[in-house]
Amino acid sequence: MKLDIHPVYPPSRIVCACGYTIETRSTRGSFHVEICSNCHPYFTGKYKLIDTAGRVERFRKKYATPAKADKPADKPGPAKA
Repeated sequence: MKLDIHPVYPPSRIVCACGYTIETRSTRGSFHVEICSNCHPYFTGKYKLIDTAGRVERFRKKYATPAKADKPADKPGPAKA
């Protein structure tokens, strides 16, 4: 194994715009982010699915399982000899 080929991996701090701080280790160092899992609407449950031009409804209609209809009466087939 070669010596001295691995990068320096010091402790770093990631700070979100909402003020949430994450202590971790990184080769990049400390940095700021605009959004994190603490304030992102998808992870907080505030996310709402916006239906643009009925796309969601079209998707649900296209892939919905069809309702099962009653079985039609058996039709007589070709006569067996």
